[in-house]
Amino acid sequence: MRDESLNTLYQHRFDPKDQARKLAVWKVLCEDFFSQFVDPNDTVLDLGAGFCEFINTIQAANRIAVDANPELATFAAPGVRAICGKAEELSEIPSNTIDTAFSSNFFEHLPDKKVLSAVVESLHRVLKPGGKLMVMGPNIRCLPGAYWDYYDHHIPLTSQSMDELLFVNGFDVVMNLPRFLPYTIKGKLPAWPWLVKAYLAARWVTFPLLGKQFFVLARKRP
Repeated sequence: MRDESLNTLYQHRFDPKDQARKLAVWKVLCEDFFSQFVDPNDTVLDLGAGFCEFINTIQAANRIAVDANPELATFAAPGVRAICGKAEELSEIPSNTIDTAFSSNFFEHLPDKKVLSAVVESLHRVLKPGGKLMVMGPNIRCLPGAYWDYYDHHIPLTSQSMDELLFVNGFDVVMNLPRFLPYTIKGKLPAWPWLVKAYLAARWVTFPLLGKQFFVLARKRP
């Protein structure tokens, strides 16, 4: 898919009402879950940032958003550095400068596993030794058919395959949740902030029952 087509696709997929719901969800996710892995003094990279919900919300000293969408800068909040470019290169980011990298619902959109491996190698290069990588995405084990409802899904992944990919590319996985969040905010459950908080608070019950996406936390080996 051409880069200039991305914005059109995402606008078709997520109408303004969906966008508002997503922002509310991400605010709670960052405050009640992801913030535990991000130090306020960190330099944080959001790879495949999309509408920048994560990187605009997370508290960090330096924030960088990378996406192929040419409209990226219009979504980035003040103080967020927006880089429109290829994820497998990250040529504008020096080696060993990122404390924490994050990628959500992005790897499955890459064209093939060769490119996916190149992306993980790039992440390994820019992360500091001991730096953290957070990855979340749809778990094909939990979504045998619905996974393909999105035209730009190319690579089926599970938490286990992600674990293997990261291990062979110089990472040690320290947390692996096969079931984390529901597949999409377009589901039947309302995305009210208090309900998202309750979902996270009751994770020992809600994750196994409703989770369709995996979450993997890894560290770059020193």
